Amino acid sequence: MKNVKYAKCVRCGKIYEAVPNLTNCVCGGILDIIYDYEYIKSVLTKDKLAARSNRSMWRYRELLPVEETTPDTPLRVGWSPLYEEPRLAGMLGIRKLWVKDDGQNPTASLKDRASAMAVAKAIEAGAKTIACSSTGNAASSLAGNAAAAGLKTYIFVPDRAPKGKVAQLMIFGANVISVKGNYEETFKMSAEAIEKYGWYNRNAAINPYLSEGKKTVALEIAEQLNWEMPDYLAISVGDGCTIAGVWKGFKDLYAIGFIDKLPRLISAQSTGCYPINRAIQEGGDWSPMEENTIADSISVGVPRNADKALMAIRESNGLAVCVTDEEILAAQRLLGRTCGVFGEPAGVTGTAALKKACEEGLIEKNATVVSVVTGNGLKDVDNAIRSAGEPLHIEPDLEKMVEGFAKRGVIVE
Repeated sequence: MKNVKYAKCVRCGKIYEAVPNLTNCVCGGILDIIYDYEYIKSVLTKDKLAARSNRSMWRYRELLPVEETTPDTPLRVGWSPLYEEPRLAGMLGIRKLWVKDDGQNPTASLKDRASAMAVAKAIEAGAKTIACSSTGNAASSLAGNAAAAGLKTYIFVPDRAPKGKVAQLMIFGANVISVKGNYEETFKMSAEAIEKYGWYNRNAAINPYLSEGKKTVALEIAEQLNWEMPDYLAISVGDGCTIAGVWKGFKDLYAIGFIDKLPRLISAQSTGCYPINRAIQEGGDWSPMEENTIADSISVGVPRNADKALMAIRESNGLAVCVTDEEILAAQRLLGRTCGVFGEPAGVTGTAALKKACEEGLIEKNATVVSVVTGNGLKDVDNAIRSAGEPLHIEPDLEKMVEGFAKRGVIVE
């Protein structure tokens, strides 16, 4: 790869050759992919990018750690819509707001970006089987992207994973192991199986290439905004891989001169599980927490990508905002009713945190903000109904319809 120099441990600084099957450093630290920015500047310009018809994450190949001969993965991942939302911006009291709906990816979450990268690197490694542990979205994204590429998958999920996500896994033909335990226990079991059978490892905390896939959401946001950066970007945080990837994407663009400023990150976690945000708030390192939130995709009590996430939040002078499950459900309704965007609980946690930050005066009135919705609401219909309520159940009688709505305070007109 001409555009990649090497991989470097974020903890001890040890250097590794950027081979397809990279895992963690011998010290246990996570590796970071280091690019040759001078080379990238010599082969990529804004005009060259604008002329491309490829509307997927692979339009940014010069900024991605893949061989020139590696084919694009089959599913169309990336280039999700970025909606400007003036009405919601006014409600929040900020100058401009954009909502990035990544729930429109093939398996309905941002994690398709990481899984597409995992499939590409597995193909480079000559692997036939990929495995991971997941609370749901990483699993379904891997299953779908691997199925399209003709690869076999073994996927470990905690038994609390929503049925919608498990249904995706089964439809995509994955070998699914539902573990009677929490995410940490599920992760350990997957790690043991991967080591024993030699499967390609898609776990984001182990495979440094996955953040590189996730960073494409930042590359898209920058291009969709014509390279004019917002003041803030709000995103939900679980194991830390996504927010670290977003920051890496913005830093890459800054290094090659495509943007002239970096946004501040808003790290959004649930009060039911917030080990990364607690570390930011207390100014120290993270420690494990219990997993107790409806936002299953970010319910990670032992974040495996905490080092990169904490560095990203601190480098950006970011905010760590925690929200309750009730505030998450309220944000789900707010996005649906003002923007027409249906996000799952974990997917809208960034918007919930943004709303809270605005209410607490943490964000200035003239600020511009992007809020990323990381997953579609159809992933978890039970909590969607809990949030929005049941429909009006009546006999086929218009008068009863009017009476029923009247009891809810709705005037039919």
